[in-house]
Amino acid sequence: MNFTFLHAADLHLDSPLLGLASKSADYAERVDRASRDAFEKLIELAIEEGCSFIVLAGDIFDGDLRNFETGLFFVNQMRRLEEEGIQAFLILGNHDAENRFAAKLSMSANVHLFASKAAEAIAIEALKVSVHGRSYPQRDVTENIARDYPPAVAGHFNIGVLHTACQGSESYHAPYAPCSVEQLVNHGYDYWALGHVHARSVLNEHPHIVYPGNLQGRSPRETGAKGATIVTVSNGEVAHLEHHDLDVVRWFVVTVDVADTEDRSALLDQIRAAIDDACTDAGDRALAIRLRLVGETNQHQQLLIEQQILREDIAVLLATLAQDIWLEKIVIATTAPPLPSSLDPTVSGQLAAEIIAESADFINELIEERIAEVRAKMPAAAHADAFFEMLREDAPKRARILALSLVNETEAGDAAN
Repeated sequence: MNFTFLHAADLHLDSPLLGLASKSADYAERVDRASRDAFEKLIELAIEEGCSFIVLAGDIFDGDLRNFETGLFFVNQMRRLEEEGIQAFLILGNHDAENRFAAKLSMSANVHLFASKAAEAIAIEALKVSVHGRSYPQRDVTENIARDYPPAVAGHFNIGVLHTACQGSESYHAPYAPCSVEQLVNHGYDYWALGHVHARSVLNEHPHIVYPGNLQGRSPRETGAKGATIVTVSNGEVAHLEHHDLDVVRWFVVTVDVADTEDRSALLDQIRAAIDDACTDAGDRALAIRLRLVGETNQHQQLLIEQQILREDIAVLLATLAQDIWLEKIVIATTAPPLPSSLDPTVSGQLAAEIIAESADFINELIEERIAEVRAKMPAAAHADAFFEMLREDAPKRARILALSLVNETEAGDAAN
């Protein structure tokens, strides 16, 4: 029996793209719809490819979602599949388990939602396929639930659907439902449809163990192409895997070495060239860019102090490009050339030189100490990783800017007296 199916995970429908929607009214509407538009493209792909069924491996919704319209949107997309004779197999992941609507939606007859009490198998006899899965009963699933999945059904193509932080995957995600590649290989299934890790990866072949990655990048930690995997099965074996890019807004971290630039004009030319490369990679999609400036440059102090002016200059530059681009953040990670103390013997000059040369490790160590103090006072269930990440990114830069500003103010006050 030959057939194709679509494997996707981590849709996070209507989850915001961090740092974007609140910053630009013009960009907000497209950003707000990004996850829905990407999912509509997924449904169209399944129909165009003639898929017999789709598999969604968890985190269809987002934990803090409170809009029932998101659920209705999903139900309507499932009905589109039903009209085409395409079945859908779903499990709920950690974010779905937090959502009060996810398990209460009235689904069409083509949708098979796996229970959370125990793993179960659902057969498609016409295709000789058995799909095995289990939804999360609550957000924090720390036990190895894969070991309780049913044995493979003889004579069937067996698919395991699992939301997991599998050992061997690269992930900053919580270690939910941990398991190993060796364990999954030895379970006897032909394909493991995994979710939870947002980066696409194939952990094993024959049997195939696959993370399709998430459908739409949501932050600078989720850069590059995002989408779903089409699996072609021939004579009971995986014959072909093909990843399809379905993201609507693509994230990039663009790093520009400005060591050789002598003035603002040359710096902007270098930034434009780097962003042009990102535009080529993105195709016709909108771009969300975090710009990192690195390298030793005599513009270092000016870049730190005049960040708003730099942002305005870059905004003018971006307006000359054809694509829809949003600059999420500028990270100034440059360093100043060594400054001999004899060049500026004043007290303020000496202080400024020391501030610029201050070790990043020293500042970062202070930040980590403060984060540890805050964590110790937070409730156990609190989620603040995004805030702490922002703090680690911004605090060293802001500390230097504040210190330099205080030096400049003191110098100006002395001159006035």
